[in-house]
Amino acid sequence: MPVIMDAQGLARTLRRLSHEIEERNEGFENVALVGVKRGGEVVARRLAALISGSGRGEVPCAGLDITMARDDLVSAFILPDAERNEPGFSLDNKTVVLCDDVLHTGRSAVAGIEAIFRLGRPAKIQLLVLVDRGGRELPVRADYVGKNVPTAREEYIEVRFTELGQGADSLTVIRR
Repeated sequence: MPVIMDAQGLARTLRRLSHEIEERNEGFENVALVGVKRGGEVVARRLAALISGSGRGEVPCAGLDITMARDDLVSAFILPDAERNEPGFSLDNKTVVLCDDVLHTGRSAVAGIEAIFRLGRPAKIQLLVLVDRGGRELPVRADYVGKNVPTAREEYIEVRFTELGQGADSLTVIRR
């Protein structure tokens, strides 16, 4: 199980990504961070805390449940435990940075975009991922990538965050 990012590597990567967001958007004035529940929300909240802690600004941040926007929802009769999406701020005319931990097929990203449009009309949506593992099934490309890690079909990226009670932060390639 090769560790591709440990806690220090993750902290460095998030710091770099926060600067990339700032550069591309010429500051944070009209930027909002929205993280796909669970891992992506951790990424978004850590980015917001980094930006705030460095004195570079305050960025509104929220989690996003994409369950009901997924195209691979198994049955309309068995509804999963979807949460109501209420970010607590308007997404209208904002640059929304959609955050996720791993980009693979692109289906979560598309579901996230659909869920965002149900909440408002952003000026633009940018995609940020910690890891792009390739294997796209949809035409999706991340604007911000922490690390590119090409993987085989039988491999996946295990992401661990302390906030989710999973011990030390790490990203590891696992074979199924």
